[in-house]
Amino acid sequence: MLALLYDIHGNLPSLEAVLDDAQGAGADRFLLGGDYAAFGAWPAETVELLRTLDARWLRGNVDRWTLDSAEAPEPARPALNRCRELLGDETAIELAALPASLSEGEDLYVHGSPVSDVRSFMPDPHADDEELIADARPRRLVFGHTHVSFARTGPHGVELLNPGSVGMPFDGDHRAAYALVREDGTVEPRRVAYDHAASAAAVRDVLGEAGELPARRIERARFDAA
Repeated sequence: MLALLYDIHGNLPSLEAVLDDAQGAGADRFLLGGDYAAFGAWPAETVELLRTLDARWLRGNVDRWTLDSAEAPEPARPALNRCRELLGDETAIELAALPASLSEGEDLYVHGSPVSDVRSFMPDPHADDEELIADARPRRLVFGHTHVSFARTGPHGVELLNPGSVGMPFDGDHRAAYALVREDGTVEPRRVAYDHAASAAAVRDVLGEAGELPARRIERARFDAA
């Protein structure tokens, strides 16, 4: 059974809770959808744990930004730079060099969309859908980036699937989100409780002032956490 893990963001306790749940449910393979380390209190430890899995990895936008924070929005740069210090240059380079997409059978895996790792699909149909899917015609297109779990039919009958975020959900539900793909191809979205308040406190402790926004996002399970 395949587990889809996206947007972990250095939140080791949420990852540990998800792995316990997934492996208890029978998952023995993992698809890792990017944004592994930055903005959490445990960048290196998170990557170290992921390395123990039978997994395929792809790159997220934050993995690029951790290597070169000049590409990121200015408010995010101090946290990215601190996380790179904790992660180490060698691992930062390795994560930034991961592929932007992966295929398995009739399914395509990306971070944001086939055309971008910072532009993605929304839970409801949108005028940009046709542009974002471009020439891709998989049976199922799996992506993350928005930290919101949903599934719907997109252009050309393509199944759009966002498993949600392991480390920083933005749908108002603090529980870590991921999905299982069973042998018959059916998908089971799952949520797993963990101590999100303790993770937010750890972000403030490790990242200092730079960690205030990601800590609030963990606490409120919202992107707009001002």
